[in-house]
Amino acid sequence: MLNILLMIILIIILFIIFLLLIGIKISFEYTKKGSEIKGCLKILIFKKIKIYTRHFPSEDDDKEDDEDEEKKERDIKKLFNLAKPCFDDFKIYLKSVLNIIKVKEIRNHLIFGMNSYADTGKYIGIIWAILATVNPMHEKLKLSAEPSFEGSVIDGYGINEVEIYPLRLIVPTIRLILKKDVRIFIRGVLDER
Repeated sequence: MLNILLMIILIIILFIIFLLLIGIKISFEYTKKGSEIKGCLKILIFKKIKIYTRHFPSEDDDKEDDEDEEKKERDIKKLFNLAKPCFDDFKIYLKSVLNIIKVKEIRNHLIFGMNSYADTGKYIGIIWAILATVNPMHEKLKLSAEPSFEGSVIDGYGINEVEIYPLRLIVPTIRLILKKDVRIFIRGVLDER
């Protein structure tokens, strides 16, 4: 009995490793305007068999409580200051990830604005510099941004389709997370939620 159980566990583990080696196709389309997000996430194995689909917003989601209606104002300047020391680390990570991931299509557009015109211009310039560095990394990567001078805004839309080989992502991800500045940035993002 124990031998049969061990064989079943071994077969399941080998099947999972086989799936991770073959790769997983992930398709994500979204549109964000204000606090409203609409989108669809699909995960497929063998590039055809759908194992997970999630539509945003879901019909199962409960109506927002009164507590959720109180919007927490995010400090974008603080997040940018935390992200500045990490740009080189993120660039190295993105290069290694793009070598592992087979990109079918990544097309995203960001609409960014702050309450101050000067701050909007300053930070949209930083965003454009980042995009100018990232876009040439792959021919199917099309990232763009535009300023909005109508107050604090982070909106956007995108279509993303990639094939991921998860076993090959482990080493670059561990290298990124071991960087102190990146951990400080992650903590800052989590605190702003």
